[in-house]
Amino acid sequence: MSEQRRAPRTGWTFLTHHARVLVMISRDAEVRLRDLAAGCGVTERAVQAIVNDLEGAGYLTRSRRGRRNHYEVARHAFFRHPAEGRYEIADFLELFAGLPPPPRDSPSP
Repeated sequence: MSEQRRAPRTGWTFLTHHARVLVMISRDAEVRLRDLAAGCGVTERAVQAIVNDLEGAGYLTRSRRGRRNHYEVARHAFFRHPAEGRYEIADFLELFAGLPPPPRDSPSP
């Protein structure tokens, strides 16, 4: 049997868009919404809603520095789901911080 890469049967992924946005912000505190949207494969409006969600839940704070937003991630915040709720997000972010970002020309899933 050949070892070909198979296309996923469904469109789900292990990381949510919220997780991806938080990881990208943790890598670059002044990332633009446009770049977050491109990296996640969603619209800028969707990313803006995600950032608002994350800020409202206390996972990040946003401030202005000149013409750019500056984000600070609350690394000691806990996961939201009860199954992981006793764990801080710091280790999760650290895991992905060490991975190289995808190439700019890679297609989104």
